[in-house]
Amino acid sequence: MLFRLLGPGLVTGAADDDPSGIATYSQAGAQFGYGLLWTVFLTLPFMIAIQLVSAQIGRVTGKGLAANVMEVTPRWLVLALVFLLVAANTFNIAADIAAMAEALSLVIGGLNHEHALIFAATSTLLQAFVPYHRYAPVLKLLTLTLFAYVATAFTVEIPWSKALLASVWPKAHVSAGYLLMVVAVFGTTISPYLFFWQASQEVEEMKRKARRPLRELSRGGDPELDRIKVDTTVGMIFSNAIAFFIILTTASVLNANGVTSIDSATQAAEALRPLAGEFTFALFALGIIGTGLLAIPVLAGSAAYGVSEVFGWQSSLQDKATDAVEFYSIIAAATVIGFALGFTGIDAIRMLVWSAVLNGIVAVPIMAMMMVIVSNARLMGRFKARRWLVALGWLGTAVMAVAVVALLWSSMTRS
Repeated sequence: MLFRLLGPGLVTGAADDDPSGIATYSQAGAQFGYGLLWTVFLTLPFMIAIQLVSAQIGRVTGKGLAANVMEVTPRWLVLALVFLLVAANTFNIAADIAAMAEALSLVIGGLNHEHALIFAATSTLLQAFVPYHRYAPVLKLLTLTLFAYVATAFTVEIPWSKALLASVWPKAHVSAGYLLMVVAVFGTTISPYLFFWQASQEVEEMKRKARRPLRELSRGGDPELDRIKVDTTVGMIFSNAIAFFIILTTASVLNANGVTSIDSATQAAEALRPLAGEFTFALFALGIIGTGLLAIPVLAGSAAYGVSEVFGWQSSLQDKATDAVEFYSIIAAATVIGFALGFTGIDAIRMLVWSAVLNGIVAVPIMAMMMVIVSNARLMGRFKARRWLVALGWLGTAVMAVAVVALLWSSMTRS
């Protein structure tokens, strides 16, 4: 019953744990053991708040995030931010496709490029030719693949008392590497493509059910906001729970056996193989493929929503490809370019670094604009956000700003 009630919030939360995120969490566990489990709990309230804001903006106004941001800021600035979003998403798609292809090669053999082509083509064709009302349930079912990481944790020996104590009472580490990993976890957990996707998915759901934007209603609407709260809260808790289990597993197996350097999700899976056995390895590797199949459409779709809204193009996954050519062209271009980057010889880790930096540049101003929108009575009507949500959202924006400054500083000092 609960699973049936969940939708955009659950899919958004699950898409946050993409292969790139798995790589970050795996490195956190391998390098620092249980020392970063606390970050999962710290980021959760900020993640819930900002995604609640995103979802409410979409459902209340009946428009996507980019269209709403243009109400409070110049179009050229929105265009610049959306351009950076598209670039970041494309690099992220490239890294995710490469990780999925490598994971499949590890499990069944074969050539990485062939597997990458299959994943890229399948994702693009499903988005272009399967209507939203049929595609949305597929994305929701794909969220179940993330339970592979919960199962993985129970296939290895974990000192639960030690791990749980570290989660609530972490030991202080004052080092550049530790602080950089904290920043990386924040950047991976709170990403701008999630804002754009969830707002647009609320619009898609509204249109699918033939309902009006909430701000056009003279009364009622509270049940919809309650649904959004449940959906988003469950989705973000699910997302961070999966991150918790990934850090937990890699800390218990890799860090405990002296493996402290992991550069990709597939490297983490391969490192688990001799230490935890074939079953644990297979679960971890198949989880990479499952979450990648979910994340690529979200990354490409969020880019397409942003660009289409800025230029006023028709933008809906419910539309036929012939009726929304520009929208589906952006989806195809982001996926195809991401696939093609795999042939350039650019290191996947470097692409992830670029993606993280670009996401950071986009995230803070977008978050600030979202908080302005959700507090604006002209745009939100009687559904203007409550004070606790506004306060938590602004606090999350400030924390993210600090994290981004730290990330940019570390990137410049290392280059």
